[in-house]
Amino acid sequence: MGQKNIAIIGGGPSGLMAAEVLAEQGHAITVYDSMPTVARKFLLAGKSGLNITHSEDYATFAKRFGDASPRLRAALDAFTPDDVRLWARALGTETFVGSSGRVFPEVMKASPLLRAWLRALEARGIKVLTRHRWTGFDGGALVFETPDGTKHIKADTTLLALGGASYPRLGSDAAWLPWLKDKGVAVADLQPANCGFDVEWSETFRDRFAGAPLKGVTATSEVGTLPGEFVVSKTGIEGSLVYAHAAALRDRLLDGKDAALVIDLAPGRNAARLMKDLGRLDKKTSFSNRLRKGAGLEGVKAALLRELFPEAPRMNPTELAALIKALPIPLARPRPIAEAISSAGGVAWDAIDDDYMLKALPGTFVAGEMIDWEAPTGGYLLTACFATGRAAAHGINRWLDNRK
Repeated sequence: MGQKNIAIIGGGPSGLMAAEVLAEQGHAITVYDSMPTVARKFLLAGKSGLNITHSEDYATFAKRFGDASPRLRAALDAFTPDDVRLWARALGTETFVGSSGRVFPEVMKASPLLRAWLRALEARGIKVLTRHRWTGFDGGALVFETPDGTKHIKADTTLLALGGASYPRLGSDAAWLPWLKDKGVAVADLQPANCGFDVEWSETFRDRFAGAPLKGVTATSEVGTLPGEFVVSKTGIEGSLVYAHAAALRDRLLDGKDAALVIDLAPGRNAARLMKDLGRLDKKTSFSNRLRKGAGLEGVKAALLRELFPEAPRMNPTELAALIKALPIPLARPRPIAEAISSAGGVAWDAIDDDYMLKALPGTFVAGEMIDWEAPTGGYLLTACFATGRAAAHGINRWLDNRK
């Protein structure tokens, strides 16, 4: 089809994956990124062990993306979790399945994989220009602020892979949102996803237990009941178990409804056994000892019960057992989007054609977290970023081929 100049704005997983696919067609590809180095959020995710994808059966995996467009499902079908693992292996990174079913590189870090990936992209002739902050359109040109001043760059086609609004210090600051709206692109408001929540703790509880983990519990919301753990923070609650329920809880709060995460503090004992174990204790036993001996609760679990229900020490065994099995933590608001692991909202699917091209801007494509989809943590986010980057790249190839 002849070599074309392709601009990819955003050097995260979506943009780099698109560059890899497009390079196979021999195009002149330049990746622009505003930061001093690319893929900073990818590197941050890998500091505690890069969760690259998930090993659960694919039908279950695909359901984790909720009501997202069938186009997202098609992109995932074309680049499944197994494909992610094969791709990493081709770059010299073997992976393993953790006890939770999550998939990690054997080295547990993101940096070796990223270095190998960038070397492979460079070998294919892909240019990466950092400290190039895109500031919008000027006619048919892309405008960048760079250390050498303002640059106007024209490309045959453009892919926008700028991320959402979480972790803006790493480059995803959603500055693109008004520029696309001005061009008539429908964009849903960005909201925090996989986020913590504010809880109105007492000063005493906050000072004593901020940072304390609650392990071996289950949590229930409209999502269902899931096991795991979370952490008490100075402002509320955060952690993987909270993030798993975050979308449903956030949406309730946005609708003006009350929202609470309901915790089972003793999932290994049913209510009947708790009631029996609590009831056999002497009435003169202190409340702390009643919880410890009758329910196995102490430390932050016992304190949480007291914090949320000060009347708990006066409850009878039946009432107390019911509370231990279903302790509601009332939520005030989600934490700010800048603290969230990811964001919901973004470019509406109706604004994108089947090839991931913006209907209002022919020749301009989008991928990754810029688009209106969300998923829980656990490898789902990264896999979908890879998959949509590849899908957009294939869409670019088809568009260029049709215009030959």
